[in-house]
Amino acid sequence: MRRRFSKLFFTAVVAAVLCVFPAASQASFPAGSSQGRTDMSETVSGIDFPNITFSATSPQDGKQVAFSVELLLLLSLLTLAPSLILLLTCYLRFSIVLDFIKRALSLQQVPPTAVLNGIALFMTLFCMWPTFTKIYDDSFKPLYNNELTLTEAYDRAEAPLRTFMYRQMDSRDSEAYIARFMSMAKLPRPNNHGDVPTYVLVPAYILHELTVAFKIGVLLYIPFIVIDMVVASILMSMGMMMLPPVQISMPFKLMLFVLVDGWGLLTSQLFNSVIH
Repeated sequence: MRRRFSKLFFTAVVAAVLCVFPAASQASFPAGSSQGRTDMSETVSGIDFPNITFSATSPQDGKQVAFSVELLLLLSLLTLAPSLILLLTCYLRFSIVLDFIKRALSLQQVPPTAVLNGIALFMTLFCMWPTFTKIYDDSFKPLYNNELTLTEAYDRAEAPLRTFMYRQMDSRDSEAYIARFMSMAKLPRPNNHGDVPTYVLVPAYILHELTVAFKIGVLLYIPFIVIDMVVASILMSMGMMMLPPVQISMPFKLMLFVLVDGWGLLTSQLFNSVIH
C-alpha cells in the first residue's frame, strides 16, 4: 500500500510539472520563429527518460472503488492528525496548565504562545514515548514489513492508546463521563473497559483532561490572587487608587515564582499527574 501511495504521489507531482512547464516556457521566449536546433549533448542523450502517462479512468470493480475510498479517508486522516495529537494525548492538559500559569503571573506576551505550545509538545513526547514506541513496534513496523493487514495494524495501534487513556481516567468522575456518553449513545452499561467503544472513550477522555487541567489551574491561581489582593489593599490604603494593582504585583509574583523554582515544580507535578 505504501508503494502504491508513493507511485500515485510521484505521478501527480510529475503531471503538475508537465502542465506548468509548457506555459512558463512559452511566456519566457519572445515572439518570432520557432525553429531551432534539436541536437543534444552526449550527457543528456545518454539519460533514459521514463515514459510517464497520467490518466483518470472509471473503476472496473469493487476493489478499485474501495481503494479510492481508502485513499480519500487516508488523506482526510492526515489533515486531522494535529487534532488527534491534541486530543488523544496529554498535550491538552499541559497546554491549558501552561496557559493558566501565564495568566496567573499577569504576563501578556512572555513567554510567547508558540514557546508554551512547544514546551507542551515536548513534554507530551516525553510522557507518551513508551506508548508511541509500542505502537511503532506492534503496528507500524509489522505493517511496513507486510506482516499485518491494515485492519490488524489499526487494532494493534488502538490498544496502547486506549490503555493510556484508561490509566488517566482512574477516578469516579471519569467513570461518570464514560457512563454519560454510553447513555447518550444508548448503549448498555459496560462490564469492563473492553466493552467501551473508542468513539465513547475519546470524548470522555477529553472532558476528563479538561477537568484535570482546570483543577490544576485553579490551584495555581490561588497564591497569585492572594498577592494581587494584598497589593490592591496596600495601594487603596495609600490612596493610590488610580495605579493598576497588576502592574505593581507582577514583579512580586515573578520573584515568588523564580524563588520557589516554579518551572521545575510545575513540570515535575505535571509529569507525576500523567506518569503513575
